[in-house]
Amino acid sequence: MADISTARGDLKLTRITKTYGDFNAVDDLSLVIPAGSFFALLGPSGCGKTTTLRMVAGLEEPTVGSIHLGTTDITTTKPYQRPINTVFQNYALFPHLTIFENIAFGLRRRGVKDVKEAVDKVLNLVELPHLAERKPTQLSGGQQQRIALARAIVNRPALLLLDEPLGALDLKLRRQMQIELKWIQKEVGLTFVHVTHDQEEAMTMADTIAVMNEGQIEQMGSPADLYDNPETAFVANFLGQSNLIKGTITGSDGDSHVVDLFGQKISLPKNRSHAVDNSIYAGIRPEKFRISRLQTPVNGNVLTGGRIEDVSYIGVSTQYQVAMPWGQELMVFEQNDDGVAPFDKGDEVNISWEPIFTFALRGDEDATAGSEVVPEDLDEE
Repeated sequence: MADISTARGDLKLTRITKTYGDFNAVDDLSLVIPAGSFFALLGPSGCGKTTTLRMVAGLEEPTVGSIHLGTTDITTTKPYQRPINTVFQNYALFPHLTIFENIAFGLRRRGVKDVKEAVDKVLNLVELPHLAERKPTQLSGGQQQRIALARAIVNRPALLLLDEPLGALDLKLRRQMQIELKWIQKEVGLTFVHVTHDQEEAMTMADTIAVMNEGQIEQMGSPADLYDNPETAFVANFLGQSNLIKGTITGSDGDSHVVDLFGQKISLPKNRSHAVDNSIYAGIRPEKFRISRLQTPVNGNVLTGGRIEDVSYIGVSTQYQVAMPWGQELMVFEQNDDGVAPFDKGDEVNISWEPIFTFALRGDEDATAGSEVVPEDLDEE
């Protein structure tokens, strides 16, 4: 049998299904993760992302389908034979070993005699060379996380799996670690596959995100693609917030559709429409909207007859809830940059935006899909 530990290349999942009894945790999933990329599997609790990761790691076997690393089939290979390491949320460091020996453990097990150069190199990479002789219990959570990462990359695996790796850290440290993880991935050039339910984390770090829902991939693309041009209500709502307004395509104007939203006409680019017929939801992100007084001239798409129902000052922006004549409340985020005078509750306003910022979803979708918040402590699957 060939030495699988030297396998390299793209990770390829082909028609993977994982069934528990009559429940499909992962349902006919096909996916290629390019070598050297930072890839995120993003989705709510129970969507199948952790099950997918466990199948790649070899901790679960697919009911149907195959997994390849480059040209090597690893579907049924034992976890320890795969050139794949995993970093978990709980770090799993050996408490009785020094930090140096924690990192050297995998190298020594592989029979590497001189480990010092390799260990020193990764300790410098995670900026913790001064902690080499300490024990894990003497380190903070953020430091333990970096050591777990150093231990995983010192073996130069083909693939590094990150399972909610920053979940135990506080918000400020998590933000800092997101930037550092991205930098480390670029430095070492390994393929990182990151499982998370945290949208911001995926958007900050990944080159490509696959949004998972009920065992399938809803949409895959760059963070900007998914955010600016979501194809389903689930993706639109799960990645940030969206205003989805029921409408009908009534005509066309060159590269744009003309859309009727409760008697008011707007325009949207045809290449940003994922509708299958004339019934649509027009989608606009809250920060793309602009609020103006009724008499102020505005360009682009305009919806008239709004009334400010609620004002929340969030520091960097002010969030407005604007009630529209047809009974829907729209959310608007205005930057607090002195460009716009603040509005007050009860003000009569118009809402405008550039047509290019509009996307269209199928009109038969559930407009609330993906907007339910997942409690983090329930994020087990």
